[in-house]
Parts: sequence; C-alpha cells; structure tokens
Amino acid sequence: MTDAEKILEAALAHVVFDGWSEATYQAALKDTDVDAATGKALFPRGALDMAIAFHKQGDAEMKDRLTRENLLSMRFRDRVAAGVRYRIEAADAHKEAVRRGTTLFSLPQYAPEGAKLVWGTADTIWDTLGDTSEDYNWYTKRATLSAVYSATVLYWLGDNSSDQSPTWEFLDRRIENVMQFEQFKSQVKGNPIASKFLAGPEWFLSRIRKPVKMPDPDLPGRWNPTPPNSDA
Repeated sequence: MTDAEKILEAALAHVVFDGWSEATYQAALKDTDVDAATGKALFPRGALDMAIAFHKQGDAEMKDRLTRENLLSMRFRDRVAAGVRYRIEAADAHKEAVRRGTTLFSLPQYAPEGAKLVWGTADTIWDTLGDTSEDYNWYTKRATLSAVYSATVLYWLGDNSSDQSPTWEFLDRRIENVMQFEQFKSQVKGNPIASKFLAGPEWFLSRIRKPVKMPDPDLPGRWNPTPPNSDA
C-alpha cells in the first residue's frame, strides 16, 4: 500500500466526525506516521485533494467491476444503470464520507472540482462500456448521465432501507426518462417537417467533435494555503 493509500484509508475514520477538513488531514498523517512534507507532496491542498482521491478511487473500483462483469446479455440501458449502481456500491461502506464530500463540493469555491469529478465518473462509465461517439453526442451522453448519477447519489444518501431497493428503482426511472428523451429525438429526426427546421442546428452540431483526451498524469492538485471549510 502506498503512502497516499495509507493516508486516505486513515482519513476515512476521521471524516465521519470532522468531514474533509484540515483536522482530518492532520489526523491521517499522525495515524500513518507520514511526515508533513510527504503529505503535502501527495495532497498539496490537504483535505480537498484527499476528497478528490477518494472519489477517483471509487471510479477505479467501478471501472474494474464493469470490466470484470459479463454484461453482454443486458440491454445497453441496463449496462449504463449497472455502471451507476456499481459506482455507488463502491462507496457503500463509506456513505458518510460521500455525504461529507457532497457538502464540501457544494461550497462555491469547490463546486467546479465537484462538477469535474461527476463528469469524470460519467465519462468513465461511457468509455468502459465502449462508447464510440465522436460528435456532440459525446457531450450529451455524459451530461445526461452526470445528471442521473448526481440525482441518484443524493437519493441514495437519504435511503435508509436495508437493501437500498428504493435507490435502484429511482435509478431505473431516471434511466428510463433518458431513454424516452432519446426516442423523442429519433422521432423528431424522422419527421420530414421537423427535420427541415432542424437542418441548420443539425449541421452546426455535426461540426462539434469530442475533445482530444490527454493522458492522466495522476498528479495531485495545486497547493492552496487555505484549507477547506472545517465544518464540511
């Protein structure tokens, strides 16, 4: 186990009480006997970078499970739903850490980081499922799934049932809503009258291409002397 993994694991025991805060960061360093210089090198922004690392760790677990599971017999919509479910189940043992992370990333100064993480989760699901879209659909797929994932996480945080079946039913309804929208788009495109009105926008959208992906250096964020809100 690397020093970063040790620190993050130790932090989870403190997040329940102190949130993703400077107190949690310092306690994790103390518990693991990692010196301050190494901790700052691994997590330059302290608790904020630990919260980001925790989220990305869940993404990695979800991706690994999606890769291992045999989903070929499923409808594609069910594969997407499975991705969201696997991602939530990856954090099931640390629900309070997710709750505290949601609080942290709802703060105005950290909202962009939170949005980036949610988008990254949706992107990972689509990439792992073999999405080959190159045009504007690349963006719409990730935007709609980001909304589905965010809403499902919030529902899950309030779900106190033993088997979390209400959460999975909620997820299925959100996925169904997305599929109904996609069917509506197809019907509009197939309508000879509506298609004429959409000719201009379609031409413009067809020129939009997905971004060129750069290799993830897996480096920590920038240093910020101001720690996250200690109450988060």
